Amino acid sequence: MCAKENMKLIKTLKYGLIASSAIAVLSLASLFALYFYLAPQLPSIEGLSDTRLQVPLRIYSSDGALLGEFGEKRRTPKKLEEIPELMQHAFLAAEDNRFYDHGGVDYQGILRAVINLIKTGERGQGGSTITMQLARNFYLSKEKTYTRKIREIFLAFKIERELSKQQILELYLNKIYLGKRAYGVAAASQIYYGKELCELSVAQVAMIAGLPKAPSRYNPIVNPDRALTRRNYVLSRMLALGFISDDVFEQEEMASVTAVRHLSRIQVQAPYVNEMVRAEIVKQFGDEAYSRGLNVYTTIEGKLQQAANESLWNGLVNYDRRHGYRGAVRHVELNEGNPESSLHNDEALIEILKHDGDFGSFKPALVLSIHDEIENGTLKEGSDLGRYARIFLKNGERAILPLQGIAWARPYISLNRVGSEPKRIDEVLRAGDVIWVSKQEDNTWALAQVPEVQGALVAIAPNDGAIQALKGGLNFNRSKFNRATQARRQAGSGFKPVIYSSALSKSFTPASLINDAPVVFEDEALEASWRPENYSGKFFGPTRLRKALYKSRNLVSIRLLRSIGVNYATNFARNFGFDNKGLPHDLSLALGSCEVSPLQMSRAYSVLANGGYLVQPYLIDRIEDMDGSILFEADPAVACVACELAKRNVEQVMPEGNEEEILPGLEVGSEEEILPGLDVGQEEEVLAALPKQAEQTLEPRLTYQMNSILQDVVLRGTGRKAMSLGRKDLAGKTGTTNDQQDAWFNGFHPDLVAIAWVGFDQMKPLGVRETGSQAALPIWIDFMKEALAGVPEKRLKSPEGLMTIKINAETGAAATDLDKDTIFEIFRSENAPKVGVLPPPGVDMDVKTGAPIPEQLF
Repeated sequence: MCAKENMKLIKTLKYGLIASSAIAVLSLASLFALYFYLAPQLPSIEGLSDTRLQVPLRIYSSDGALLGEFGEKRRTPKKLEEIPELMQHAFLAAEDNRFYDHGGVDYQGILRAVINLIKTGERGQGGSTITMQLARNFYLSKEKTYTRKIREIFLAFKIERELSKQQILELYLNKIYLGKRAYGVAAASQIYYGKELCELSVAQVAMIAGLPKAPSRYNPIVNPDRALTRRNYVLSRMLALGFISDDVFEQEEMASVTAVRHLSRIQVQAPYVNEMVRAEIVKQFGDEAYSRGLNVYTTIEGKLQQAANESLWNGLVNYDRRHGYRGAVRHVELNEGNPESSLHNDEALIEILKHDGDFGSFKPALVLSIHDEIENGTLKEGSDLGRYARIFLKNGERAILPLQGIAWARPYISLNRVGSEPKRIDEVLRAGDVIWVSKQEDNTWALAQVPEVQGALVAIAPNDGAIQALKGGLNFNRSKFNRATQARRQAGSGFKPVIYSSALSKSFTPASLINDAPVVFEDEALEASWRPENYSGKFFGPTRLRKALYKSRNLVSIRLLRSIGVNYATNFARNFGFDNKGLPHDLSLALGSCEVSPLQMSRAYSVLANGGYLVQPYLIDRIEDMDGSILFEADPAVACVACELAKRNVEQVMPEGNEEEILPGLEVGSEEEILPGLDVGQEEEVLAALPKQAEQTLEPRLTYQMNSILQDVVLRGTGRKAMSLGRKDLAGKTGTTNDQQDAWFNGFHPDLVAIAWVGFDQMKPLGVRETGSQAALPIWIDFMKEALAGVPEKRLKSPEGLMTIKINAETGAAATDLDKDTIFEIFRSENAPKVGVLPPPGVDMDVKTGAPIPEQLF
């Protein structure tokens, strides 16, 4: 009986073994068949290591400060050796502690997932190794299906065969999504903590390592409680695996959640510059520009850009304050008598301000009440209300706005009229007003107002056209229109130097007398009679050309243009970079009726600043790929080649005897200092290394004369306010258009040209007395004060062929011993006056007497 039972058992075991073997063989065959079926469908991993394709575009200043960043994904790729070992251990503890032991698939993890399926009947996550996550996150969908899981396993095997463990971990730590648009641990470290990886605490490392499981659910900013639980779990795993000690665990487990949203580490605000660069890079690289990891280095200097930001902001705010307070942003009703009302409920007050964001340094606030005095640090009700206002800020802060904080707020009546200075706060504000406030240097609050006026400032290096600062408007978020490059506004008197330069290129001199008297023109191009006037409404009779320009006499400029001819002047304007076809071909050109941008004006004035060379403004200095390889490098034509080489400190050689020909502007004896190691016979090598020479469009002597005249604009003319800078190497020209719709100051130092413009986008008047000197020049002064701080004074070198001669200030003739009112003037040698001989006549002047021709006075 027992023998039969044993035989039956053996037979059963035999058949079972055969069946099991058959099942195993069939399973293995099925697995191979499935692999060979799916293998062709598996993606190639050749591009897996190409993290460059997912790194944002970054824009930098010339001194390496980050200006901006574009791209949906925030990523800062790091080599594995650059990632702290603690961070690596944290991710291994949280996600895959057997990473270095398995071949891409952790069978123990898969077994746990199978058991979970048997117990619950539900598919869940489980057994996903770091390699499998890498495969899933970057090649496969996130759907939870058996097919996807099988593909994931096969692809993990493929990755493990072709990449080392170190390569896999490096890719994972650089590519994994960690919430808030952060991809990779370096980006997460910056976004959540504003730190470098090496600066993170153990608790912060564990917090980041806990994010891959569910970046939204365990996000420390959105869900701090859940994030804390997950972080402590990671810490416990690190302790269990021996990555941290008991003491460290106990200390870090008690650490609070310190994560807050850190925006990109923008070091200098330059949004208009960023948009210009972004548009150009996308034009060159297409949408790939946002993910290729390009680093664009601009010509912007951080210090100058910051100065441009502050000077334009202050200038426009000051203009706006001069024209009075227009009232609160809006008014809401507050029920002061009810303790449960919004007046006593911070959440309700925050709700009122929830749609009001900051505007630059201005913050939205709600006026809660107005009081007469403060007693023991608290506001006290009084019968004569008006010395203090209690305000509520969006961040929940309750503050005090004192009377002196609204002293500027004279009520707006009209463009040219404001009311009296307020004596009490309740003359300006009332409880329930939503207003703007700003923090003062003494830490008190002051009433603020967002200007309606706009402006622009651009500064370029005249030697090569490098744009060193650019601000295209008051606030980029409010208006993205770039007024520095896109606006076309009348140049006003700022165009007069072009007219005067064209006159000097003919027979005129700075001493030529031109009649400043009323005149009526019947100009066919203007289609009507024209009666121009000076800004003052006065007439000054015969005036020397120099004085006419630094005093900005309109009638002199018109007569001058009529004398030299409109066609000659418009053609001559090409020497300053203007398109003569786009200029008005009538006498209004003398008053700057042409429409130009601030950037165009900066190019024009660079010709005067650099000795007569036409340079091309440029913004992008070089473009680098993520690995540092240079894809583009600017090679601008320069005005002074020797100056550029001295700046670069290039060690090249110079063929003896050809210094001035090859390096115009090189002073004799300075060859060895600029180009050490001079040898004869190496001309080709030298020429290949030299920067390109910019085209000289103005004769050097004419340029020097214009520099001298425009320096008088600052010394004794419409730009006298600039004397506050305490320098003698500044020159420029104010510009004001009809009805004060545009205010300009176009000024320069030999190494820096800066243009400031103020006006309304809607083309309406700025107001009486809001000239270039009043509205634009203060902006220019504030900018140049910072830009030229520590810069030694510098003068344009006087070229050969000029003579300085004492002349009669009234007639412009060479002075005699009998003349009392005399001045020195600069002449080209061929035009120098002689004693006893009157200079060539100016416009509307009698050849013999130099007196104005009577019939041409009216």
